[in-house]
Amino acid sequence: MRRGGGLALGLLCWLVAEVASYTPWDFSWGARGDPSAWSWGAESHSRAVPGSQPVTVQCQEAQLVVTVHRDLFGTGRLINAADLTLGPAACKHSSLNAAHNTVTFAAGLHECGSVVQVTPDALIYRTLINYDPSPASNPLIIRTNPAVIPIECHYPRRENVSSNAIRPTWAPFSSTLSAEERLVFSLRLMNEDWSAERPFTGFQLGDILNIQAEVSTESHVPLRLFVDSCVAALSPDGDSSPHYSIIDFNGCLVDGRLDDTSSAFITPRPQEDMLRFRIDVFRFAGDTRNLIYITCHLKVTPADQAPDPQNKACSFNKARNTWVPVEGTRDICSCCETGNCEPPALSRRLNPLERWPGRRFRRDAPEGKEIEADVVIGPVLLSADPGAIGEQREGGDGAAVAVTGAGMGLVCVAVAVALAGVAVAVGITRRGCARGSAGA
Repeated sequence: MRRGGGLALGLLCWLVAEVASYTPWDFSWGARGDPSAWSWGAESHSRAVPGSQPVTVQCQEAQLVVTVHRDLFGTGRLINAADLTLGPAACKHSSLNAAHNTVTFAAGLHECGSVVQVTPDALIYRTLINYDPSPASNPLIIRTNPAVIPIECHYPRRENVSSNAIRPTWAPFSSTLSAEERLVFSLRLMNEDWSAERPFTGFQLGDILNIQAEVSTESHVPLRLFVDSCVAALSPDGDSSPHYSIIDFNGCLVDGRLDDTSSAFITPRPQEDMLRFRIDVFRFAGDTRNLIYITCHLKVTPADQAPDPQNKACSFNKARNTWVPVEGTRDICSCCETGNCEPPALSRRLNPLERWPGRRFRRDAPEGKEIEADVVIGPVLLSADPGAIGEQREGGDGAAVAVTGAGMGLVCVAVAVALAGVAVAVGITRRGCARGSAGA
């Protein structure tokens, strides 16, 4: 019995040694565990994504086509097609393929509440796929969580895709300098050191949004950019309810006035036609999608015009308990406290987005007046855990990007528990092997 027991113990020790020498990170998880399998980029104006992917995107000349596999989470359990919608406008699917268990959405680039962002090199159209599961047969239990999958289509600005594609953020510049001048306003979400753009996904409460406002012109007319107002909402329509004012009163960063925030403009400016500000991440109470859109009204004045109460960038300094401008004298910020920064003729208090009703920017402005435009940034997606939403990967010109990370949290927990069990078993068995060797 002693010889048989020693043989069994030796065999067990050999197995433990093999397990201990095996690298646990070599497991092949497939699409459900590999984050890169959930995100992709496509070059040129459309590219089919491999069939193993849960979401495919085609960026066509005037529309985008999104195909969603009903086995969205890779569990083998098919979701209800009616629970999927496209964009903040919640557009329904265009077709359903029962043979392949896929749901297809086809919508114009400007439809379903999509947002366009203009960068120096590209037009970026952003929207999202919403999965909002219907209640189970038993209303007391929930079997599936909602999900949001961001979608992007990139188009090079050198190729004018359509006459409508550049309208939302372009405005004419009327002045004595150039009657043909064109301005393009943009908002960009930047990384921590402001060196590059960062993804719109994966933010948590306590994080910071670094937002960079810019205006570019075809020539070199010296201009100074201001952010007149910014409103956060659950859709690109800043007038929707609920909404929250971040910047108001012609350039007062009112969000920084609250005790629990550090929101402020960044001083000094990098350049006259650029303005940076940071805001603390927040979400709307009761919003299960955990996303926000930010609509900002941008405007420019001649660079040699001194800032005034209607054209300013003011932050609240908690240490000094006073408002401080990015440039100009401090008295231009005094109206931030009273909430009335309009000139006497416009002293009536208005909602930030009601000052320019019925149009996105004011055309044919008189000489000497600022030129302005509304620009939307988003959707900014929040996640309960780091990486729960996934990482956004931007492709080249005309690229399509879709991201999700559903199920990754459970996979990580399972891996941690399994590795802990292996470590305990290895430790116990090694002690047994040591005793056996000593007894021999």
